[in-house]
Amino acid sequence: LKMSWFWFYLPLHLLMATCLCHSIKAPTTSSQQSSKSNLFNFYHSLILADGKETTIHLLKDIPKRYHFVLEEGRALAPFSVTVTPCDVPIEWSIFVYKSPPGKATPGDHDTQEVSKSHRTSSMVTTIFNYKGNSVETYMGMSSHSALYLLEFLSTERDTHITVYLTTDTTSGYLYPELPVDPRIDVIGIGHTTVTLAWKHSPSVLQHRESIQYCLLVNEKHNYKSLCAAETAIRSSGMKLPPTLALSLSPYLLEPQQVMILSNSELSIINKVSSGEVRQVCMGTKNTYTVANLSPSTQYYFDVFIVNLLTNASAAYTGTFARTLEEPEPKVTELKDGKVIHVVLDGKKQKFYSLQYQAKHKKIHFTFQLCRGQIRVHITRNGKTVASENLSGLRYFSLKGKLLDTYLVQLRSTEESNSSVKVQASPHFHKPLFPLLPESLKIKSFSKLRTCRSVTIAWLGTQEESKYCVYRKRIEEDQIWRELQSADRCSGPESRHKSEKVLCKYFYDLNLQRAVTTETIKGLEAGTLYLFDVYLFGPSGIPVRYHSKVVKTRKKC
Repeated sequence: LKMSWFWFYLPLHLLMATCLCHSIKAPTTSSQQSSKSNLFNFYHSLILADGKETTIHLLKDIPKRYHFVLEEGRALAPFSVTVTPCDVPIEWSIFVYKSPPGKATPGDHDTQEVSKSHRTSSMVTTIFNYKGNSVETYMGMSSHSALYLLEFLSTERDTHITVYLTTDTTSGYLYPELPVDPRIDVIGIGHTTVTLAWKHSPSVLQHRESIQYCLLVNEKHNYKSLCAAETAIRSSGMKLPPTLALSLSPYLLEPQQVMILSNSELSIINKVSSGEVRQVCMGTKNTYTVANLSPSTQYYFDVFIVNLLTNASAAYTGTFARTLEEPEPKVTELKDGKVIHVVLDGKKQKFYSLQYQAKHKKIHFTFQLCRGQIRVHITRNGKTVASENLSGLRYFSLKGKLLDTYLVQLRSTEESNSSVKVQASPHFHKPLFPLLPESLKIKSFSKLRTCRSVTIAWLGTQEESKYCVYRKRIEEDQIWRELQSADRCSGPESRHKSEKVLCKYFYDLNLQRAVTTETIKGLEAGTLYLFDVYLFGPSGIPVRYHSKVVKTRKKC
């Protein structure tokens, strides 16, 4: 750009004095006042760089102005200005100062040419005005030298925008080119998947190595630019690298982000308050299936074509789709007093449903967690009456009406398989499981350990019950596996006969004294043993205490 600095260093008092004299000589019209204001703004504006994307920060209700001068000596001077709002809608305008025939532009050295005729309404004109948050491009051409002013204003809040000016339309464009039809087509919808397709960008055909498509998925709304999408994610409380295409690096991820690399596609999932925001870059493929979505949920999809060399991007017209409702899960009927053993697949994370129709007003549900971690959700006639994570043995006593319908839904909360035993019964005085102590932990006494014996203790109840003790020799590297894989619902029938130590009965009406100890002898020195205690109730179904690992002394 060819600029004349004399114009911009013209003393401010000279302009003010000239304007004051003019106002004394004759009354001014509103258009003349507007023209003078716009001309005055040229003195208080920054130079807009040519061929470079400029980031501009706007304060609320405070306009910001930039200017540029078209090159002199060219018969036709083409130019274009592209403005990308990165958040809220903004207002922006382009004003042009054109010299009357035979007069100099404000950039010329002959300051005497700044005459009265320059301050008429024909001196400064508005050639473009826009208000909104879409990416807009103005393309113009001038037959002689002219000075242009761009004015930007945000009336909602502080924000930032990017502006790209170019006067060289022959050397290629900064932004990737969109196809004639920039819409995204939804070509398939499932319960947890949506398949998308879009027309190829002409830029992909010309510059395949430096161009790629990136997809943004969220549950809130579509975004009109990549800049706007990044700003929205940041405002949700998350730090995001400057651009989507160039920021997919593991070391830049935040704690709320998950990176997935699969089949040369890089995905980042951001956990935000308004739901997941997924970012996927898939190279130059123009079809993509978004998987692992939630059923019956509306998602918004935006595709951006990104120039990896310049960081610039262009947005396709966003679309949205609602995933299909999940089919009703198979429901198993619960019968009075019957125990059902349910095994849940942790990888699928699906609910297992049990239904029970009440034949009494009071209903008792019993859950014995066998393995893993499980979430239980109970509804009565469609209304939630209980919901929690299971731990050990759990009873729910519920009161309703005759013929009430209860739905019990179970789901594993970890990736490994989980299992649980479930019973529904109106007869609480005939419980399936025995009366339990306050704790199912087994305690060992370090001071009572010898090379050949170990002393353990456990709590009992006020009800006379049978307790059986089992032991198993294990190695150091087996401890974690034995403790984690233990089936807490399995009884002594799964144990080898040689592992049985003893069985005994005891109780105490005073719970403070309901504790028993047992010294297990005949052990080997310096050896690890796994001890289990089984409690049997009236029904004969056992409850397993938490396993205890104890090592005998090596030397005595």
